Amino acid sequence: MRFASRKDEYLPRAFYNIKADLPAPPKPPLHPATKEPLRPEDLEAIFPKSFIRQEGATDRFVPVPGPVLEAYSVFRPTPLVEATALEKSLGTPARIFYKYEGVGPVGSHKTNTALMQAYLAAQDGVKTLATETGAGQWGSALAYAGSRFGVETRVFMVRSSFRQKPGRRIIMELFGGSVLESPGPTTDAGRRFFGQDPDHPGSLGIAISEAVEAALKGRGVKYALGSVLDSVLMHQTVIGLEAERQMEEFGVVPDTVIGCVGGGSNFAGLSFPFVRHKLAGGRETRFIAVEPDACPSLTRGELRYDFGDSVGLTPLLFMHTLGMDFVPPPLHAGGLRYHGMAPLVSHLASLGLVEARALDPRTVFDAATLFMRTEGVLPAPESSHAVAAAVDEAVRAKAEGRRPVILFNLSGHGFLDIGAYARNGGAGPA
Repeated sequence: MRFASRKDEYLPRAFYNIKADLPAPPKPPLHPATKEPLRPEDLEAIFPKSFIRQEGATDRFVPVPGPVLEAYSVFRPTPLVEATALEKSLGTPARIFYKYEGVGPVGSHKTNTALMQAYLAAQDGVKTLATETGAGQWGSALAYAGSRFGVETRVFMVRSSFRQKPGRRIIMELFGGSVLESPGPTTDAGRRFFGQDPDHPGSLGIAISEAVEAALKGRGVKYALGSVLDSVLMHQTVIGLEAERQMEEFGVVPDTVIGCVGGGSNFAGLSFPFVRHKLAGGRETRFIAVEPDACPSLTRGELRYDFGDSVGLTPLLFMHTLGMDFVPPPLHAGGLRYHGMAPLVSHLASLGLVEARALDPRTVFDAATLFMRTEGVLPAPESSHAVAAAVDEAVRAKAEGRRPVILFNLSGHGFLDIGAYARNGGAGPA
């Protein structure tokens, strides 16, 4: 295990906005009622105005505000590690590096955009941010960020995760957030599904509907989203921008960049700063987005306009989607249980710049166990998909006699997801 330096100057002072470098823009979001291209003012009933301005930004680099930079400096830059013990265990000539986002305040990459969104909301005088969460990483991150910038949080947590992962709920409540099972009886959207089945496992699409409704009907309440949207992906590019500088210390550039995908934010955060070099014709890097085979929006979804929620309250997004009515099984990788993929990630996949791969639970959990036993870090179930793909690429390199440089995002630790491992003795799906 070898670490790159965590120098203060490696912390980016600006986010990278990939929209400035795309050969052609993705199709615009549409108004849910008129089906016409969305105007910024159409979003004001849902989002803080400052967030809307960032969503429409076209500058290549967008400055990180001073208070957010100060908050980042508590835990950023995060470590870049060469997984030498894993390399030795696999007997591979490949070099495997990972960017470890689990050192953040709530153990995942979600804090990067949570701090930015809470700051923007506070600047706009927003009292409460309503949101959804799957496995709980995003809800925990927003509750933490809200406590730092003086904004209350109301989190609709997918019921299957609410019951399987009580630790995340406790963390949100310790930060002062209120947490509700979704679907539930407190919103019209929730009652639609709760009335059919009080034990409905829920989905991110349903939880989004409940949170958006809370923003539309609540005084002083706005909505915050932890993935999918352009600005959220942009906030996460602090990961890749740091990784670039840190890899220079090792004297290497990645041949392959890997991230797990649910909505697409951690994958985009690591990969987009490297994609810009490929867009400029400078590198032939491969980019692999890994999803669960039980929720395969990129590998088996359709590229078309669809709602971001399960009721039809959100704008229509042009993305890979399994359909707004899709309800995945209660995966332990709850953060990847979303029916759609970020429009920007979908767009890059359609351009042939991103490869999609779907993996089964046992392959993922076995790779996570191997990683823990060699590198000493228990990955989050979501991040374990990236671990599994990195292992596969390293094994393939050994068989083919290649020595590639592999970089993946270890987007969070799994210490609060220990039940996902314990149910099967540390290996295999629960």
